[in-house]
Amino acid sequence: MSVQDVRSFNRFYTNVIGALDYGRHLYAPYTLTESRVLYELAHSPRTDAADLREELSLDAGYLSRILNKFEQDGLVERAPSEKDPRRRRVTLTARGREAAGLLEERARETVGELLATVAPADRPRLAEAMRTVRTILGDSRSAAPHPQDVGLREPGPGDLGWIVQRNAALYTAEYGWNTDYEGLVARIVADFAEDHDPHLERVWIAAVDGRPVGCVMCVRDDAPATARLRLLLVEPDARGLGVGDQLVRAVIDFARGVGYHELVLWTNDILASARRLYQRHGFVLVSEKPHRSFGADLVGQDWRLDLHGNSR
Repeated sequence: MSVQDVRSFNRFYTNVIGALDYGRHLYAPYTLTESRVLYELAHSPRTDAADLREELSLDAGYLSRILNKFEQDGLVERAPSEKDPRRRRVTLTARGREAAGLLEERARETVGELLATVAPADRPRLAEAMRTVRTILGDSRSAAPHPQDVGLREPGPGDLGWIVQRNAALYTAEYGWNTDYEGLVARIVADFAEDHDPHLERVWIAAVDGRPVGCVMCVRDDAPATARLRLLLVEPDARGLGVGDQLVRAVIDFARGVGYHELVLWTNDILASARRLYQRHGFVLVSEKPHRSFGADLVGQDWRLDLHGNSR
């Protein structure tokens, strides 16, 4: 590979994303860099000016001019940082959040239009190529995923098999469960794959750069007007990114939106992180019972969420 190869790729990619005229590309009065600053302010928990400068590798004077423009337009407010009065905290106003939301929507539409031109069979190869570039050229800070990098999607070819494989591997590694659990997961996934109502049942895959990092399932329960949350899983290297919260919220919103009255789930008391997650979203423990399953002595728990009484 030569310097010319990299420069040629850069010219190609800047044309693809419209970097030279980003504002016109998205029908918005912001350059690519200004749009990145708005995006970070809308999504990053760290909003001190110094943090923005480090995150985006911007010159201090250039960032200051951008923030001055945003402040004049009523998009941001600046004040002394709560952690260090010598630093400046930058927050979006209501108008700024609206502008960031509009940019996000238009950027998603633009990327969606671009991906629509890519054959489905070529998309995994494209995603892998993107991951390769980021892994080789990115430093450890930029290569590490952020919460805003996580997206939810419907399962694609092979994803249902991934759910079985990762559940079996993770629960064996972390809890020592035997192949009985893999058999249970395989039956659940096979039942869904062979016969489910897409209007009332659904699977979500959480992904970072196209790589699956989590999953969850919403299926009909035997009780009337009741849905069941099943097979929630988050990969160890994606924990701390809010993946579990995204997945549980997706199930709750979907179940409520299609008219279920209750959402139930069964778990085991040793899954402490999952239990805290369910409690955070309003689930209530209704019963528990000791049992011997998957080669271990466990305490099974039934949890319930009233979808009409909880709107968080």
